[in-house]
Amino acid sequence: MNDTDNQVLLRGRVADAAEPRTLPSGDELVSFRLIVERSAAAKRRSRQLVDTFDCSAWTSRLRTKALKLKPGDRIEVEGELRRLFSSRSGGVSSRVYVDLGSLTRLPEPPVASTA
Repeated sequence: MNDTDNQVLLRGRVADAAEPRTLPSGDELVSFRLIVERSAAAKRRSRQLVDTFDCSAWTSRLRTKALKLKPGDRIEVEGELRRLFSSRSGGVSSRVYVDLGSLTRLPEPPVASTA
């Protein structure tokens, strides 16, 4: 690892159904939102309990995996952060998303017994 690596690892829940898209260039991608709980320290500083991250799958393998996800599924993603700029009538806007390198469905945690 060097001092300019752009790698993220996130674990959370799928917010909504993944959406396939074809760009004007002909490139295909599948996008979805990931909900990640904030750490205990972050929760003490803010009322916000979670963050949501846009994730994009570009390879055929990752697009296929993403399309099988259901809202609420627990997953782990690894990838790189990307920033997109777009021009709109009100000016230039930008957003950051996770460009997926891997996507893994996680098992549900065991339910605690009440006996």
